[in-house]
This record gives sequence, C-alpha cells and structure tokens, in this order.
Amino acid sequence: MTRLVDPAGLRGKVYGDGWRTTAAGTADTVEPATGATLATVGLAGAAEVRAAAASAARAQPGWAATPPAERAELMRAAARLLEEHRAEVVEWIVREGGAVVPKAEAEVDAVLDELWVAASLHTQPHGHLLPSVPGRHSVARRLPLGVVGVISPWNFPLLLGMRAVAPALALGNAVVLKPDLHTPVSGGLVVARLFEEAGLPAGVLHVLPGGAEAGAALTESPDTAMIAFTGSTAVGRLIGETAGRALKRVSLELGGNNALIVLDDADPGTAASAGAFGAFFHQGQVCMTAGRHIVLERVADAYVEHLTRRAERLSTGDPWTAKPDLGPLVDAAQRERVERIVRESVAAGARVRTGGTGEGPFYRPTVLTGVTPRMPAFTEEIFGPVAPVVVVPDVETAVAVANDCAYGLTAGVLTGSPERGLAVAERLGTGIVHVNDQTIGDDAVVPFGGRGASGNGSRHGVLHSWDEFTQWQWMTVQGAVPAYPF
Repeated sequence: MTRLVDPAGLRGKVYGDGWRTTAAGTADTVEPATGATLATVGLAGAAEVRAAAASAARAQPGWAATPPAERAELMRAAARLLEEHRAEVVEWIVREGGAVVPKAEAEVDAVLDELWVAASLHTQPHGHLLPSVPGRHSVARRLPLGVVGVISPWNFPLLLGMRAVAPALALGNAVVLKPDLHTPVSGGLVVARLFEEAGLPAGVLHVLPGGAEAGAALTESPDTAMIAFTGSTAVGRLIGETAGRALKRVSLELGGNNALIVLDDADPGTAASAGAFGAFFHQGQVCMTAGRHIVLERVADAYVEHLTRRAERLSTGDPWTAKPDLGPLVDAAQRERVERIVRESVAAGARVRTGGTGEGPFYRPTVLTGVTPRMPAFTEEIFGPVAPVVVVPDVETAVAVANDCAYGLTAGVLTGSPERGLAVAERLGTGIVHVNDQTIGDDAVVPFGGRGASGNGSRHGVLHSWDEFTQWQWMTVQGAVPAYPF
C-alpha cells in the first residue's frame, strides 16, 4: 500500500487547486522529542490565502449543487481511507505532535466518528414548512454559508481541524484550512490527501500551513463567510474582533482552566486516578485538562498522597521509540511557560510534592500543594503536566473557588453520591460538566464548547453542525402575484 502522505513528493507544497509551491517559501515540521526534521511543507502568506479563498468561493456553488447523498458518500470514502492508512496517520500524530501512541489512536478513532457523523447530516431535515395564508407556501430552508475558514491548533491537530472541515464540507460549504505550523502534516496534509483521494472536486478544499499573517488574511478575506478557530483566548479575541467588524459568523473554541472538585464522600484513591489522567494526559496540553484540583479538606491528605504516588509512577520519553506515559512538550517556549508558572507559584508559597523538573523537552508530572486562588498555578492555563491542589473547607467554598475563573469550558465533580454531584454541577458556570469523571471528554454528537474566556458557546455534533455551518432563508411561493392597493 502506498503512503497517504509522501514527504518527498509533497515537499514545499500546499493544496487547493492541485498541489503547488508558493512564493511564501517553506517551513520544516520538527519532531518535538528529538528535534529531527520530519518534512518540509509549503508556507502560505497573505497573498496565497487571499487567492485560495477566492478560488474556494468560485468552487463552492458547484459543490453546494452536488446532491447531499453524494457529499455524504465522499465523507464515508474519506473515513475508509483513514482506516486504511491508520498506522501511518498515528505515526504522524505521535512524531509530529509528541503524542503517546494511545492518544494518537484515540484521536484517529474520534476523527472517524466525525467523518461518519458528517456523512449523516444530510439525513436531517433541511428546513421547515411554515404556517401561511391559503394559496401560498412558506418555507424556511437551510443553505450553506459559502466559504468557511478553519484555523486549527497543534495539540489535537487532526481532530480539531476535521471537527469543522467535515461538517462544513458535508453541508455544501467550501473550506480553507490553516493548520498550525507545529503540525502541518497531521493537521493539514493528511486532511488534504484524504479528501483528494476520496474525490473532492478541485478548489473546494484548500490546505495552507501558515503563521499569524495567514490567519489574519483568512479572517479578513471578503470571500470567507465564517471563521472557525480553535486556540488561545488571546488570539481568539483578535479573530472575534476582526470577524465582528466584517459581520462574519465566528466560532471560537478557546482555552480552559478547568476545575476538578473532589467532595469529601469520594474515594481518594479512585478520585486520584481520575485526577491524574485529567491533569497529565498528553502532557497536560489539552484545553480540557484538570488545571485546578479543588479538594475538600477531609479527604485532601489522602487524595494528595494517592495523586503523588500516581504521578511518580508515570514515565516520560520519546513516544515513537519507547512506550512512555508522557511524551514531550511541544516546544521550548511551552516548557519555559510551565517552568515559570511552577517557579512563581512556589515563590508565592506553593509546595512541589513531586516533579517540578524536566530534561530537554520532557517535564515530569508535577503535583503542587498549598495553592491559593491568587497564584499563577491557579489563575493561568498552564498547558503542561501540573496538578495544582487547592484545599477548601466545604462545598460552598468549592463551588465559589471553581467559579472564580474567567474560563468556563469544563468541570468534573467526584463524589460518592451522584445526586450530590449533580447539585454541585448545576451551580458551575461551564459549558460542560461531568459528574464522577475527570474533565477531559468529547464526542462527535455532543454540543461542545465553553463560556466566557473559553469561547462563544457550544457547537458541533449532528443538529448543532446544521446551526453552525448553514444559514436560514425564508422563501414563499404562490401561483400568481396578488393584487395590491398601490
């Protein structure tokens, strides 16, 4: 079987109206664990993005006119190709993104779900028959937006790009995808090759790796009707501001500083297992990471002891040549950020129970105790393998501390009583909440999203994708023009 992505054959190229080189030059994608160059991709600047958006706008009407069942079959074909090339795609996610193999395999499974769900969208109602006067049909129907710009991140590069690309295409839109330069292959070229091989017409999808200049051009382009962005809150605010001035639809899936509340009737050992996964999965580089462990004082000592022992058993290393529990941080800047937050929190009175050190791109799973709501480990999104523990006296304080945050993405409540957990969950200001589970969770059919600094609402999933990637048109039809008094 030939490879889906041939780095030599695609060297220095971007995808849109075929594979082509660009005037903006090239960029290397580097393996975080080793520093080795894995591939050289084409780099898009503002001119390339503007041209791609214009091309997509020309191609979109023909794609929208394609029967919905044919668009659905193309989604299924892309899913079958992903199944065939699973091992290769897993390798790219591991080596390019620093993921351990189980994380990469779970990401591929989630992308398959996204493609199959996108293929089902055409089975949903395309509109409504509305009440009207005799002799007149009044219909509300859903139409594609036009060109959707997708700006995706590096931490779940294939999933968080495909979560917008697949439903947007399935509903008749054209797409311009700008993957992050940390993961241009697993978040970009893989997507292009899947749809190219599945038979998507030229011009309907463009994949342009690029930096901030490309993202700004995509947001500003008069040919994009919507921007779907997943990334930092700071960048999301800029995109929202620019898109708002142009009256474009904007979908912002931003950061999180998520609370895991451990009530005093929870089993400390079981809770610590969930807490360790929520804090350390993918080196903590997940917007849904359990970034604040808020523990009632009656079980705090036991919880910290169990959490510390679990952290100490976890290994770090190159996820492609070994089988560690944690891989590398994505780059030196992220490592420096984690180190700064830990260092400043310790200076403010926090205590490192385990971890707090690293070697090269690897950082040890870290447990901090004595954390208070004014420390950086509490106020900032760490995006690293750090579990800050805040001890509180009662449930009222736990809820208040959990809500003392600009972010509102997800939360978890661990308890021996589901009813008690539900009562706490109903008071949390987050878009997602899990009773008796940690904070990380996603599904192709759920309304996913956050509040406040975490984004502008929940979206994705079957019915929710219709709301996100189409627009309503009211249309009336009658047999003859009525008489008017003018």
